[in-house]
Amino acid sequence: MSAMLVRMADTVLYDLTDGLATVTLNRADAMNALDEATKNALRDALQEAAGDSAVRAVLLTGTGRAFCVGQDLKEHVQSLHSSGGSALNTVEEHYNPITLALASMPKPVVAGVNGVAAGAGAGFAFAADYRVIADTAAFTTAFAGVALSTDSGMAWTLPRLVGPARATELLLFPRTVKAPEALELGLAHRVVPADRLAEEARAVARTLADGPTLAFAAMKEAMAFGTSHSLADTLAKESELQLRAGASRDHRIAVEAFVAKERPKFTGS
Repeated sequence: MSAMLVRMADTVLYDLTDGLATVTLNRADAMNALDEATKNALRDALQEAAGDSAVRAVLLTGTGRAFCVGQDLKEHVQSLHSSGGSALNTVEEHYNPITLALASMPKPVVAGVNGVAAGAGAGFAFAADYRVIADTAAFTTAFAGVALSTDSGMAWTLPRLVGPARATELLLFPRTVKAPEALELGLAHRVVPADRLAEEARAVARTLADGPTLAFAAMKEAMAFGTSHSLADTLAKESELQLRAGASRDHRIAVEAFVAKERPKFTGS
């Protein structure tokens, strides 16, 4: 077993063990609110994971009773007083690259939502490929409550998860969506007891890290392409990506294992 634990900052932990990168928001005393240091560290951690060929899956989670409550408003109000509109440059500098790293990295991302996820915190969870949430967790869009528009990709992800009508409702009338409703709406894939969240989320991410990660990357690319292109163009894209996947070592391993009635051991190549 190979392992590496790095503190990107005191507020973000980065652990890489046998192909699984775990990125943990570690500002529990502030409910993992996003101050400047945390946003920089989270962006850097996710970009590190995205670009590292040794990483085959990513688990994003938090410590304490919150996953992430979004922007640190105490720091934000100070920035508004000192810098005016430039305080919102954080969307371009932090939230956009964080969301793009989550949604577009060529490997699966699991969000282990251990508690409340609000604003950008919810947006980051929605940008993940799979969400395992504690039965005590909840989502809220939050933006309207502080007179802001959407960020962290929520205008793109939320309608795709729950449909345009429900997304509009959740944005215009932000409220707490608790775990059972989150599962029903499609905001969560799996709800587990809070005391088992860490174990269950890691198990899901571990399964993905041990899987055919090149194929997973192609699936992510195909689905992202299909959301904004015609069927004909999407079929052409699928053909391109299938040729790439079919040329992989993992495809040969899987076919040979199937014929031999064995379990394949994928390499991510």
